[in-house]
Amino acid sequence: MTLKTPPPLNTIFRFTVIGLVIAILATAFAYVGGWLDPGRLTPDRMINTLEDNAGVHEGYRRNHAKGYCVVGRFESNGNAASLSRASVFEAGQQSPLIGRFAIPGGNPNANDGMPPIRSFALQFQLSNDEQWRTAMNAMPVFPVSTPQAFWELLKASRPDSKSGKPDAAKMSAFFADHPETKPFLAWAKTAQRSSSFVNVDYNSLDAFRFIDAAGTTHFVRWGLVPEAPFTAMTDAQKQDPDFLSKDLRERLEQGPQRWHLIVTVANPGDPTNDATLVWPEDRRQIDAGVVTIESAQAQADGPCRDINYDPLVLPDGIAGSDDPLLSARSAAYSESYNRRTREEAESATPSTQEPQS
Repeated sequence: MTLKTPPPLNTIFRFTVIGLVIAILATAFAYVGGWLDPGRLTPDRMINTLEDNAGVHEGYRRNHAKGYCVVGRFESNGNAASLSRASVFEAGQQSPLIGRFAIPGGNPNANDGMPPIRSFALQFQLSNDEQWRTAMNAMPVFPVSTPQAFWELLKASRPDSKSGKPDAAKMSAFFADHPETKPFLAWAKTAQRSSSFVNVDYNSLDAFRFIDAAGTTHFVRWGLVPEAPFTAMTDAQKQDPDFLSKDLRERLEQGPQRWHLIVTVANPGDPTNDATLVWPEDRRQIDAGVVTIESAQAQADGPCRDINYDPLVLPDGIAGSDDPLLSARSAAYSESYNRRTREEAESATPSTQEPQS
């Protein structure tokens, strides 16, 4: 009989450590996913609440459902290279991009004139095969500072089944319980609806970290400032539920549309974990280059359709901050993406059932 030689002790130890690491990671993912505590807020619960408010529109994003794909490029002037080692900021570097303009809400047939907010998401394709994805909004601050508060806002704003409007008492109670919403409410009271996607500023809202060649971290926010001057929505546009897509096509027929990528650098002590607070106006700002959009296409078959604009898909040289909204957005975007792509796959799969007589 041949006896098997027992494995060396160092091999046993190595496998034991690997097993422990896997167990710890599994537990961590279970905790983050909320599987160990059904009462915790999870991406699934967040997306369910969005569906409760707007209904389920299969194959569409659960928020910002109505959108349009655009294609263009970003050309860096090198000004941000001292702050971030990301290749996208190298002087003269041109990075192809695929973007998406959208309006808030889960209804893909919404009226363009209703929300005062427009959104602009971008995917930069870097020369070293990395990607940078960012989702920006045309507002200066976010309404709330935590995922829990955002979920409570969604619940409070659920439309009444009869009137189709949120309950005013519930909304008032929410805002009374959340004084951090005051900056957003002050902006919303005076905000003008833009006449176009291309003549309005877009902001990251959340803070991020730029990491330079020496490994030094710089907290930043970024935004896009258009070359087209702002004009407000006209009375004629108010009557057209799809005026934004028509305006976009008309402007692109006249030529490319451009924005300057402006990076704002925080001072020590500036809040990096609260998107409801703006940084003082005297903070250092850097024009990092120009985003140019050259063409647009309907999202149904456009290049942005299958992109999840996860704000934490970042290249080397850019990283997330301690803002809790970032990880929540990333998780919720993933849940929304999984649902809509599964629905698309199921609708495209021929039925294997025999027809019933």
